[in-house]
Amino acid sequence: MEQRYFTTSWHEDLRQRVREFAEREVRPRIPEMEASRTVAHEVSRLIARQGWIGVTIDCEAYGGMGAGHLAKTIIIEELARVCAAMGAMVQASQLGAAKIIHFGNDVQKAKWLPRIASGDCLPTIATTEEESGGHVLGMASTAVRDGNDYVLSGHKVFVGNSHVGDLHGVIVRTGEGSKGLSAFLVEADRPGLSLEPQRSAMGLHGFSFGKLVFDNCRVPAANLLGAEGDGLDVAYSSSVLYGRPNLTAVSLGIHQAVLEETTALCIERERYGAELGKLTNIKLKLGRMQHRLMTARLAAYFAAHLLDMGKRCDAELMNAKYWAVESAIESARDGMDIHAASGLFTDRPMERYLRDALHIYAPAGTSDIQLLRLGEVALGTDKGEWSERLADVLRLGPTDHLEESGWLKTTGV
Repeated sequence: MEQRYFTTSWHEDLRQRVREFAEREVRPRIPEMEASRTVAHEVSRLIARQGWIGVTIDCEAYGGMGAGHLAKTIIIEELARVCAAMGAMVQASQLGAAKIIHFGNDVQKAKWLPRIASGDCLPTIATTEEESGGHVLGMASTAVRDGNDYVLSGHKVFVGNSHVGDLHGVIVRTGEGSKGLSAFLVEADRPGLSLEPQRSAMGLHGFSFGKLVFDNCRVPAANLLGAEGDGLDVAYSSSVLYGRPNLTAVSLGIHQAVLEETTALCIERERYGAELGKLTNIKLKLGRMQHRLMTARLAAYFAAHLLDMGKRCDAELMNAKYWAVESAIESARDGMDIHAASGLFTDRPMERYLRDALHIYAPAGTSDIQLLRLGEVALGTDKGEWSERLADVLRLGPTDHLEESGWLKTTGV
């Protein structure tokens, strides 16, 4: 495969195929998603059946793509360019798959990873609670051992794919302190697990991020992910190694859409007898938008490339998430400035882009959290590198199968 800057010709072919699919199958559904503000079950399943949820799942063992984190970034980015809600759906599913890839035993991997790879199972990860927010150790939901089962009680909020998910990865308390958290695989139809109605939010219409309630929900001990006490590791590693780069990719897609929409307006609209884009102040704004996007994509692709190489890169992942989110929001604001009053109406997508961009700020750590952790890196007081600890799992193996397997021809895109 021809090697480009981090990407190969295969990656660029993948980008084109995902883009064509998104334009053909997703874009026509956006008006209904925006109008109804409900969960887009049909299109979520349609995307899952393309096999893209399995992009980092091993090809030979579990039927995934085995294409790595850079390919994952491109898939999410291209879906988010058209519809950030569906980019968010795929990124949340990837986060749900990570916990099994990293901590699942052979039986759990054999049972669930092929189903995730085929699109028959959409996984989630559920960590956050209303009272504790981002303070993971402050969670109060519990799991108590009872014979061959555990009984789960409590709730989780802001669960990505809550209302389309088939398998929830739930972090709950089984003891005291940082070693008192454990992770469980909980099927969506298990008795004792219920969903609160989806609440309408500012953006990401079509994506579900709701509340799970556990009322003496009995789960087999075989559903324990890793060992008792591994819950904090499951939560942190999934957030750092998948959550941050995945949300970075969503931001890239929104950012690309902002630039394309604003540039099109500057070409089609005239002011003072010439194209709007010929005004110096407008060109400067477009130049800053272009600069931010190029820099964000460079940081994102570099971090994903390091993941694929099995290199130490937690800091690069934090940096990429920080810059991608901040720059996408800033460019969306500039785009709104250029659109002026016309940007306030829903016949143009600019207001949607700004709303969607703001949704990516908090998950996997706000910008302040990324800067705090980067400050610890500078001081040499950071708490370790998940990319180093899980390098063997993250490293991309041989890629010859990508062309031989015909992924670009057989996934229906």
